[in-house]
Amino acid sequence: MIGSATRQAFTAIIDLCLDERVDALLIAGDLYDGDQTSMKTARFLAGELGRLAKAGIHTFIIRGNHDALSRISKELVLPDLVKLFGGRPEHVLIDRGPGEKPVAIHGLSFAQPVAPESLLPKYRPAIPDTINIGMMHTSLGGAEGHDVYAPCSPADLMATGFDYWALGHIHKRSSIENGGAIVMPGMPQGRDINEDGPKSVTLVSIDDDGTVSLEERPTSLAEFARVGINAEGMTEWSELAGAISQALGEARRNSASPELVVRLAFSGATPLAWRMRRDADLLMAEAEERAAQTGATWIEKLDISCTPPNTHGVPSTDPLHELRALIGTAILGSDGYETAFANIATSLQTQLPADLRDLFGTDEVEARVALSRLAREGADDVLARLQTGSASASETT
Repeated sequence: MIGSATRQAFTAIIDLCLDERVDALLIAGDLYDGDQTSMKTARFLAGELGRLAKAGIHTFIIRGNHDALSRISKELVLPDLVKLFGGRPEHVLIDRGPGEKPVAIHGLSFAQPVAPESLLPKYRPAIPDTINIGMMHTSLGGAEGHDVYAPCSPADLMATGFDYWALGHIHKRSSIENGGAIVMPGMPQGRDINEDGPKSVTLVSIDDDGTVSLEERPTSLAEFARVGINAEGMTEWSELAGAISQALGEARRNSASPELVVRLAFSGATPLAWRMRRDADLLMAEAEERAAQTGATWIEKLDISCTPPNTHGVPSTDPLHELRALIGTAILGSDGYETAFANIATSLQTQLPADLRDLFGTDEVEARVALSRLAREGADDVLARLQTGSASASETT
């Protein structure tokens, strides 16, 4: 399902363009992810854009940081009415007929996969008595999870006098309307849990007087969602199962996409904490069954951060609680442990294939955070099994 969702979303965009009889489709970069070489993908793209060309609909494309080096985007023979902007600023003037203002589409592609400086000074000034539309791949002022590319501010964009700016790069939708309009449409289909939330495109109408109307249209076949479940005080497995059903039902009702892919995150202090970790496979099966009952819902992963009661606050004489506290303070937080664990991880990374060496992050900070999380999760899993063994021994005696 997910493997074909991106293509299905693109087909949905083409269908929307045809249904709405738009004048043009604007794609503001990152049409491909990296140095793609699949000619099957190229044929798919050419075929879909060809449907627009046959209907007399223009397509304008700029390259971003991900597809700057794509062989497909450089070698693909595009259909008529498709304009792929190059690494030098250009504008395309479209004559709309008597009594209507012409439209100028301004575009500039990334020549390289990095753009540390603003590209805005390179764009040509707005053309008088013309509807001016700019296309730019930019991180604006920056966003969490995104590197800085072609930085500029919304105020800078507004100051150009362009009627509309179509932006690309940041995967979350945002828009600004202040005389003209600036839209970062996000992406039409999420690819993993880090691209959660509804995905869409933006339908834009511009009148001759410069009035801009924006309408968000959903396109994602599958929506990723993080769903939290507070298991605080739950003592029975049936309570947990009921909470899963309730949370999934609410998430399904809030999603407009045909399919919903969920990561469940369990939190809170509960006597079930040990069992949830020990029997994580059974909990996953329970969640998958509840998802099937909900309909069109799938479980991507379980995050279990529940703790046993009395872990914090009231002292406990349970030796496992004492061991947990010792591990959390004297061991996991020690410089010696962190250094030894980091060395083991580094040794493991050097033995992995090149495309898997970012498993723990792309830099030292990310790696430190990831390793700390893995260490604590591993300690919790071990303690859960020790708790189970202790309980079984007590029952036997």
